[in-house]
Amino acid sequence: MQPHWEVADVLGKVDLSHQNFTVHQEKTLRALTLCRTAALGGHVDACDSCGNISISYNSCRNRHCPKCQGHKREEWIQAREQDLLPCSYYHLVFTLPDTLNGLAISHPHIIYRLLFETTWSTLSQFGKTKGLQSGMISILHTWGQNLSLHPHLHCIVPGGGIDENGKWRGKIKADKYMFSVLALSKVFRAKYVALLRKEKLTNSAINQSLFEKNWVVYAKRPFGGPKQVIEYLGRYTHKVAISNHRIKSVSHQEVTINYKDYKDGK
Repeated sequence: MQPHWEVADVLGKVDLSHQNFTVHQEKTLRALTLCRTAALGGHVDACDSCGNISISYNSCRNRHCPKCQGHKREEWIQAREQDLLPCSYYHLVFTLPDTLNGLAISHPHIIYRLLFETTWSTLSQFGKTKGLQSGMISILHTWGQNLSLHPHLHCIVPGGGIDENGKWRGKIKADKYMFSVLALSKVFRAKYVALLRKEKLTNSAINQSLFEKNWVVYAKRPFGGPKQVIEYLGRYTHKVAISNHRIKSVSHQEVTINYKDYKDGK
């Protein structure tokens, strides 16, 4: 269903040139405002069979635009299907504590790079304790259900791995995941703090506070099959925080967003 209000309607009520935006931010917001309007020109599609002619406005193709991600998502899904193995898969989520939110804002490249490195290092270590070499597909999300800063990594991990003889071995345990989630959380925390110390971005007090928190690693039950894995992860690959379908009303004073729809992924 075509949404009544769009992100472009919100931006159209704002004078972007008189806001405290960077050049890159203003360029992005203008692209979202002009997407699929006459300002970007148009193109003509004609059917060779019936002769029907359709005139459409061009898209901005900006990665932040809620109108321009559908085909990118499908392209990503088709490419990733070539990487899948005929086995069960698990969905794991590695989350950083809010103590690191300040550093995530001031040094995002370092904080997020360490998140990827530490997650893979943790999963690899646990795999090697069972004599297995595993793998993962991961997607970074930096916001939570209420649109606040909430860095976490969504990982799709195969339920098994390659042993030292080059043979595939399926899942070892019959519960939710091959390894203890509590143990994963503790090793993930220790590895991340160790790398953070090397970057010299924190002091001893912050490092101590990080160890006083319980870091969260969440594991969902296995998926039904490889196709379901990619379809699920595809929701996260080209998703913007606020889509057109979540805006319920627009005025000069306020914008109302349906957070229930956001939480439910609609």
